[in-house]
Amino acid sequence: MRSPTVSTKLQRIATQAAQHPDRVFTTLAHLIDKDFLQEAYHRTCKSSAPGIDGVTAQEYAVQLDTNLQDLHERLRSGRYRAPPVERVWLTKEDGGQRPIGQPAFEDKIA
Repeated sequence: MRSPTVSTKLQRIATQAAQHPDRVFTTLAHLIDKDFLQEAYHRTCKSSAPGIDGVTAQEYAVQLDTNLQDLHERLRSGRYRAPPVERVWLTKEDGGQRPIGQPAFEDKIA
C-alpha cells in the first residue's frame, strides 16, 4: 500500500510537471524524507542479485530503520555517493553475451 504522504508528494510533482512543461526539475531532494525512502524500499524488488557491495535486501532489512535514517542523512548532506554498478554478462540463446548492470541495493532505494 502506498504511503499517503509519498502519494501526495508524487502527485504534487506530477501536477507541477503537467502545468509547467517548460520548467526543469533540478532536484527533488527537498521532498525526500524517511517516509519517502521507506516507500521506495517497499517498492524495490527484494529477489534481485546484490550489487558490488554484496548486500542483499534481506541483510539491509535487518536494521532497516537505521539504514534508511543513515541513507536519508547522507542524501540530505550531499555525502551520498552511488557505488559503482557491477557489470555482469548474461549468455544469450544464440551463444552471444549481453551486459547488464547490478546496482547496490541501497542505490535502488535512493
